[in-house]
Amino acid sequence: MINRNVVTRFAPSPTGYMHIGNLRTALYSYLIAKHSDGTFILRIEDTDRERLVEGATDVIIDTLKVTGLRYDEGPGVGGANGPYIQSERKEIYLRYAKELVERGAAYYCFCSKERLESLHEEDGVGGGYDRHCRDLPKEEVEANLKAGIPYVIRQKIPLEGTTTYEDAVFGTISTENKELQDQILMKADGYPTYNFCHVVDDHLMGVTHVVRGSEYLTSTPKYALLYDAFGWQRPVFVHLPLLMGRGEDGTVSKLSKRHGAVSFADLCADGYMPEAIVNYIALLGWCPKNTENEFFTLDELTKAFSLDGINKSPSVFDYEKLLWFNGEYIRKLTPEEFKERALPFISNPPMDKLDRILPLVQPRIGKLSEIDGKIAFFSALPDYDAAELFQNKKNKVTPDVARDMLSGIVSALSGVFEWNNDALYAALTAYAEQSGIKSGAVLFVARAAVSGLSVTPGGATEIMEILGKDETLARLQIAAERLG
Repeated sequence: MINRNVVTRFAPSPTGYMHIGNLRTALYSYLIAKHSDGTFILRIEDTDRERLVEGATDVIIDTLKVTGLRYDEGPGVGGANGPYIQSERKEIYLRYAKELVERGAAYYCFCSKERLESLHEEDGVGGGYDRHCRDLPKEEVEANLKAGIPYVIRQKIPLEGTTTYEDAVFGTISTENKELQDQILMKADGYPTYNFCHVVDDHLMGVTHVVRGSEYLTSTPKYALLYDAFGWQRPVFVHLPLLMGRGEDGTVSKLSKRHGAVSFADLCADGYMPEAIVNYIALLGWCPKNTENEFFTLDELTKAFSLDGINKSPSVFDYEKLLWFNGEYIRKLTPEEFKERALPFISNPPMDKLDRILPLVQPRIGKLSEIDGKIAFFSALPDYDAAELFQNKKNKVTPDVARDMLSGIVSALSGVFEWNNDALYAALTAYAEQSGIKSGAVLFVARAAVSGLSVTPGGATEIMEILGKDETLARLQIAAERLG
């Protein structure tokens, strides 16, 4: 039973980008701690030296900063339990590993790499270790150590019985000890394995709730045995449901790059807002109680979050739902906020027109990366196939009909002196009425001609007002020429 202040940790390995699954783990760890006014720790687990990626630690720290997941202890912040980078704690792990040996819960293994590889080729072993060094005489162990023979330290798993632990999400988990391997705790290079060092660190840092993915459910019995061997209090284990992705064929499998962008950085680069991503992933495995609301600020999530709201079932990362979420967040921005968010996604922003263009775009996009393609025509008329562009069944427009309309549209607009939306709309609808043409057809032809597009943000007269009289009439003339 945990009777201490709640302490959680996010302990990623700096091996690349920040996967959405990692971010969800960080988010839930943060929410569990902050909901109880507890402590949230960042710890960098860099003991797997072969998989380290330069700059990955900075990516982790930057992601937590951008998402608002401020940690109370960790790199750059400090704290009473540092250092918070595992490669700087090597001596601690070796000391505790040797203590386990003395307690009879671990042992030195001197098997060579060649011997271990040969085990994989033997029938009936199944690729596991055969416990060859488990019961070496004390004298032989001491002689090998004195001779400098390379070794690892392995956990001495009980050969009989069952190990059981309670998980806050999945309930009681039991595993027969005979199914567990004598895992390596300290490697020959002097670095600990994840399976060992995270247990030591979680205890020394006072972690009360260990939050991680459900793929660790079957490994946790070994961790529970380590706590027991030291006589330490076990933390609350919180295993999160798998994150799945849906392929183009509709099949569901574990979320990966083949489903689309799966890193926080890639999603942001694609125009998704950090707060929308955080809100969405909070709902991937957790359901708020007593409300149908889906939109939460980080503070609101902190107040609403509870462990019993976490689901066991895998969650599917739905890009369409995220797009909808993001669009809703975009529409809530003030014009000033939207402009600030939009500018990095516009390759050649028409600054003199931008304050009038962006209000047309804001209600019509799902992500910020869509802006550039939707407003580029304001800067330069795109090349287009006139015969295709001016074919519209809904308004009964053909290229021939459009060609005949354009001269009347030009005449109607040439007489407009107050070049604003209302005056332009009045001129075009008057022309339509006088000519016996439906106003929808006239407005379609005018809009297509001045934009070069079949779909635009804003209507014909809104676009014309922004373009100005000279540019509008010039584009109408180009359309007439292209129609022959």
